[in-house]
Amino acid sequence: MVRCHSSRIRPVPMRDEVAFQSAQQRLRAAYDPQQFRVAAEQWGSLLAAHLEAVQQRQTRVLNWTEPQANVALAERWLDGGPAESSDMRPPAADRFGGIVQQMLDRGHNLHHPRYIGHQVPAPVPIAGLFDAVGSVTNQVMAIYEMGPWATAVERALINRLGQQIGWPQESFAGLVTHGGSLGNLTALLTARNVKLSGSWENGTASSGDKPIMIVHGDAHYSLARSAGILGLGTKSVLRGELDSRRRLDPQRLDEQLSELAKQKQRVVAVVACACATPIGAFDPLRDVADVCQRHGVWLHVDAAHGGAALFSRRHRHLLAGVDRADSLVWDAHKMMFMPALCAFVFYRNKLHRFETFRQEAPYLFDPSAPGMADFDSGMLTLECTKRAASYGLWGTWSLFGQQLFEDLVDVTFELGRVFFELLTATDDFVPLHEPECNIVAFRHVPAVMRSAPPETLSAFQFELRRRLIESGRFYIVQTSHGGVGALRVTIINPLTTTDDLNELLAALREIGTELLRNGWSAPRKTEEAVSKL
Repeated sequence: MVRCHSSRIRPVPMRDEVAFQSAQQRLRAAYDPQQFRVAAEQWGSLLAAHLEAVQQRQTRVLNWTEPQANVALAERWLDGGPAESSDMRPPAADRFGGIVQQMLDRGHNLHHPRYIGHQVPAPVPIAGLFDAVGSVTNQVMAIYEMGPWATAVERALINRLGQQIGWPQESFAGLVTHGGSLGNLTALLTARNVKLSGSWENGTASSGDKPIMIVHGDAHYSLARSAGILGLGTKSVLRGELDSRRRLDPQRLDEQLSELAKQKQRVVAVVACACATPIGAFDPLRDVADVCQRHGVWLHVDAAHGGAALFSRRHRHLLAGVDRADSLVWDAHKMMFMPALCAFVFYRNKLHRFETFRQEAPYLFDPSAPGMADFDSGMLTLECTKRAASYGLWGTWSLFGQQLFEDLVDVTFELGRVFFELLTATDDFVPLHEPECNIVAFRHVPAVMRSAPPETLSAFQFELRRRLIESGRFYIVQTSHGGVGALRVTIINPLTTTDDLNELLAALREIGTELLRNGWSAPRKTEEAVSKL
């Protein structure tokens, strides 16, 4: 019998019917399909005009504004909405276009052909429309019944990408997660649980001596972060030695693993890259796999950027041996030119898919339908609620076909080669490597800088880059090579042309000449920072 302790229950005040009706009216306006139709048409017109202006090079690449000014402006927009008494309909319709235009005017224009900076693409525009379907209707995943079509789309793409890797159907498993960093963490968590028995339940301290992870010397920082999160500790991450092309050296890796075995150190995983971020170096995966197999070590391949080269008949050789990886990360929001974020994690052995997380959640997973576990993404991913991250890729592939992805790789990789040849033909630019893909690192070294000390040469590159991007003419990034600062491009817009690349060199010369004419010298703080590279 349930007793009612009335003294503990607060009385509910009588509803203000007028206020309630007003609130409902405002909500109906916010959800009104007709208002959405008007806004969507306006949105389409504004975005089409924006893409046209950007692709015609009529705008700045980066709309640079100091952070404090942008934050203040964003707050002013928050304070400019309709009054509480308004039904929201006319103001929302009138104001929508202004809000969208403000977003476009202050954003970074990745569709500008002179955006050649980070490994973030100018996505195929129509992909955003497919993504928007999932956003507007809030298609989410964790269990199949919440996102049946999103799950089906994800599984279909996993099947097709696994075929590109070269694995037999039904032998492998995969999942989609929010980014390559989370993908690396997920795959390495699986490796830890497989290699360190009982570590999921009892922690890594219960498994004996401190385990080790070996990573490519130029590997992404997310791998050290993963080691910290997984309880291995960042100091357990050893850098594998590189060859003259900054690729993981299989012979030295073999020696390193042999030495660790003599010391009775356990290795959770070796992480190879396809390709590494600084200069786009692809590791010799077949030879690395031989070494890992000989030592019984888990091989994880970070192919976040370069995985898409598997679509290219000209470039898929760069990933020869990738089918022997135990796990693999591949970002569609890089070289498959999808909007962020859409990252795939693969396991060569399908049995490993449930080793990542060993938990029960009866409020989510239905024990009356155990066969659904294979289609409940929450069993495989760190996320519970997860957006339908594959809609853009599935829709674009369905519309344009697989050839689109080969073309995107071939064109941008070729532009990397073109840029390298332009650099080589000059006497004031120095390419720092022969590119294997669309990533090229280089320096601008005018005659007066040829005898400059490394810290001054570094500071000069950084100052060039800062002034260039703030001008809005181009967007490139900085890196270091051999401990000395450098410039770096990732040609990740297929509409970039040879003329754009020539203009980049001209712009850097112009800025460099102005700097030196005005007596530029490396600031002390910059020299100190460079000395730590």
